[in-house]
Amino acid sequence: MQNKGLVIFLSVVVTLLCFFYLSFTVVSYNVQQDAVAVATDPSGKIDVNKKQAYLDSIWNTPVYNLFGAEYTYKEVKDYELSLGLDLQGGMHVTLEVSPVDIIKGLAANSQDSSFVKALRTASIEQKKSRQSFSSLFFKAYRDANPDKRLASLFANAATRGKIATNDDDSKVISVVNEEIESAIDRSFTILSNRLDQFGTSQPNIQRLPGTGRIQVEIPGADNPQRVRKLLQGVARLEFWDVIEPNTLNNSLLAINDILVKEQKAAKTGDQAKTGEQAKTGDEDLSSLLGDSTKTASDTTATADESKGLDSLQNLNISPLFSLSNPQGSFRYSTKDTAVINDIFRRQDVRNLLPRTVGVFWGNKPELIGTTESLELFFLDIGRNGKSKLTGEVITDARNDLDEYARPAVSMNMNSVGTRIWAKWTSEASSKSPKGRIAIMLDNTVYSAPSVNGEIPNGNSQISGNFTVEEAKDLANVLKAGSLPAPTKIVEESSVGPTLGQESIRNGMISIVVGFLIIIFFMLIVYNASGWVADLAVILNLIFLLGILASLNAALTLPGIAGILLSLAIAVDANVLINERVKEDINAGKSLETSIRAGYKNAFTAIIDSNVTTLIKGFVLLAFGSGLIYGFAVTLIIGILCSFFTSVFFTRVIFEYYIRRGTKIKFSMGWSKDLFRSININFIGNRKIYYTISSAIIIAGMGFLAVKGFNYGVDFKGGRTYIVALDKAVTAKAVRENLTESFGEAPEVKTFGSETKYKITTSYLIDDDSDEATAQAEKHLQTGLGKFSGNNASILSSYKVGPTIANDIKISAIWSLLVAVVLMFLYILIRFRKWQFAMGTVVSLFHTVLMVLSLFVLLENVMPFSLEIDQAFVAAILTVIGYSINDSVVVFDRVREFLSMKKSTEDTASVVNNALNDTLSRTLITGMSTLFVLFILFIFGGETIRGFTFAMLIGVIIGTYSSLCIGTPVLVDFSKDDKLPDSTNKVAPGKAVTA
Repeated sequence: MQNKGLVIFLSVVVTLLCFFYLSFTVVSYNVQQDAVAVATDPSGKIDVNKKQAYLDSIWNTPVYNLFGAEYTYKEVKDYELSLGLDLQGGMHVTLEVSPVDIIKGLAANSQDSSFVKALRTASIEQKKSRQSFSSLFFKAYRDANPDKRLASLFANAATRGKIATNDDDSKVISVVNEEIESAIDRSFTILSNRLDQFGTSQPNIQRLPGTGRIQVEIPGADNPQRVRKLLQGVARLEFWDVIEPNTLNNSLLAINDILVKEQKAAKTGDQAKTGEQAKTGDEDLSSLLGDSTKTASDTTATADESKGLDSLQNLNISPLFSLSNPQGSFRYSTKDTAVINDIFRRQDVRNLLPRTVGVFWGNKPELIGTTESLELFFLDIGRNGKSKLTGEVITDARNDLDEYARPAVSMNMNSVGTRIWAKWTSEASSKSPKGRIAIMLDNTVYSAPSVNGEIPNGNSQISGNFTVEEAKDLANVLKAGSLPAPTKIVEESSVGPTLGQESIRNGMISIVVGFLIIIFFMLIVYNASGWVADLAVILNLIFLLGILASLNAALTLPGIAGILLSLAIAVDANVLINERVKEDINAGKSLETSIRAGYKNAFTAIIDSNVTTLIKGFVLLAFGSGLIYGFAVTLIIGILCSFFTSVFFTRVIFEYYIRRGTKIKFSMGWSKDLFRSININFIGNRKIYYTISSAIIIAGMGFLAVKGFNYGVDFKGGRTYIVALDKAVTAKAVRENLTESFGEAPEVKTFGSETKYKITTSYLIDDDSDEATAQAEKHLQTGLGKFSGNNASILSSYKVGPTIANDIKISAIWSLLVAVVLMFLYILIRFRKWQFAMGTVVSLFHTVLMVLSLFVLLENVMPFSLEIDQAFVAAILTVIGYSINDSVVVFDRVREFLSMKKSTEDTASVVNNALNDTLSRTLITGMSTLFVLFILFIFGGETIRGFTFAMLIGVIIGTYSSLCIGTPVLVDFSKDDKLPDSTNKVAPGKAVTA
């Protein structure tokens, strides 16, 4: 083998990197346990708020030292392998920026009947179309008014300077779409700012490409009402005068005095000594305050200034000053902001400041030396707390360039704002030094520029040390109040910590037991070579988890399923190699020759099976969201890792033992000829297989035609709750009580135990308001409260609006179609015969229809939910990938046998022999995969039970399809050969004759 050194080098380096990244997960877990210990009272009850306060307090504090490098808790969390919401609890929300309100605002709230009708038509069409709302609106408006120009509708005061009355429709459409996109950016900026306040909750926010939607995940969130209010609240953009700290000398010195007294008392333990406070340090403090307006670029901290708190206590300096860097600048390291917050939350401290002074932080930290620091602002909020100007006066804001071609922001105001702004800027510019005006969004200061003179026309430019992105963000902030762009929650799920802990336990059991079964199975079947395969599987798991940690990916329950499936695929590659080596050893070849031939002969099948699985994984990645996305990520990474470990890593180990002359066994005594004595006339019996499959599919489709699909809530829209009762009651009783409460009959099913229930209702699903959600939960609690003495708790909730449900359904259909087409094309290119591709496609459709039929037929038989949802689609795509994987391996052997076909043999005979020859690999791989899936089915928990059940029956059917359907179809389309009868027997190694 060439490049052995490179393989060894990569194995060592990647392994070390993976351990490096996984170490952060261990540290994070230990910190979490420390937080739990701090927050646990003597009775064993955990105070969640106290736990969060502890984590907040160390957010920017070093908690990990690795080879001299210190990492704060924030950095540790950035590197750790985090848990998905289904494992730790929390809230997932998809918000949609309302294009209806944006278009209304751009049209100056026109009451034109054609305009109103077009908006209504577009709203209806959007529920069944993937086109953007604006496209549907423009089409509806043009259809109703073919001779009317759009400019007549949108040229008004709100769009002055952007749309003129003589602009053509294309220009108007472009401007409207730009404004909608700008509104989404604006909402994203505002939401990002709000979510930053969640601290160690590690909120994650991202735009969903191609949509007007924003996805938010907040792990650990246990107050859905607060989250909804936070995400949907109206943005507050305000302008305030900045008060320079040196004008607050007396107040700040007084605050310093009481803090110094406390720290001295704490240090000496002598409360009596606090009655006498020397003032020798006041002069030093006054000098610091007098220079408090200098910037970080003007001054750097000296060695004396950076000394610890103990050395500064001699100068009577409290943390208010000692933590400031440079001292007196009121810029603080992000790790010290919690201390400063605690100071200004104190009522005795607040009493020392004038009532008109508010204390606020800047939005983004700036780098001072090697430290990230935030500026603390003192603002003049007046006696009534009302700003002179708010965001409503801004008509436009955009990122621009100043006179030196540096990024800047330009903004325009309406007539009211222009008048107030002119007077305000005149007063501010006349001060010495010149006054600053803070631009604040949601109580966070984004910018505080100095005023260089009166601005009489309302057109202002803000310049400074902006990057292009910072200028764009500030422009978005300034536009926050210029156009109505409300957000509405179109999808929401909430998982309680109890259900999350249960999922963690089930997931860990699944991984450990499934992993041990794989290790044990390979060992007992393949002897010493099984140990080599086990090392590859272990390394594969280390690589997979380490790479997930390096990507800061979240591990979810479907992600765990993806890990186990990728391990099973890694086993498949090792089985292919070991079976090939066994064949050559049994044929009398030397160990070295057999190993080299085994890798060479198995390589094409491994490549083909991995590529087809990757195709399916990338399709899931492109079309999936949420849990499906997590499954796809782990599956793709697992496939790439398994290819390296199975093909290259194991080869290096084998060659090492060969060089040492060590004898390696590839089987136990009992497994030497495992499954090789089986001889089945697959081709001759094809009519039997066709009949059985047709009967099941016809029955399933007939039942489906009568009953219809049992769509999950993510495909039909609705609200789903997982609830737990103290005592068991019947699902019928729960349904009856909730029917009275909701006014309609919900769907009620047990969920894993007799005290847990899954409740699905369409109650108020078209209403996206918080009030509707709160009302639905109220009716749920009312219905469950009818069970006297039987307390109920909501473990999780899931809400999907009809629009997003339709989008999810369309995405699922597209993912299936795209996956099938791509796989068909790959098989066609690889095998260069359309019969192979046709056999593959028939096998795929057979697999899908069989799984679907069995799901429908078994729906009322199985004791768990069998819904058609995103997880089912993921299972179908995985099963398709497995079926193709199996078909590729079988077809690869068929191709090999056909290449050695004698003139006296017909195609059917050769194909039948090929099927029996590869049967041992097919059955061994199928068994190892089924073992893993069975463990996942038993221990994976109720959340993914339907998913794993679909995988279980899918693997069985996929194997059956490749052997009994796909390959016979391949032969059926080879019309030049006679096919064998079902009565003919197959002799080992002999051709089948008709």
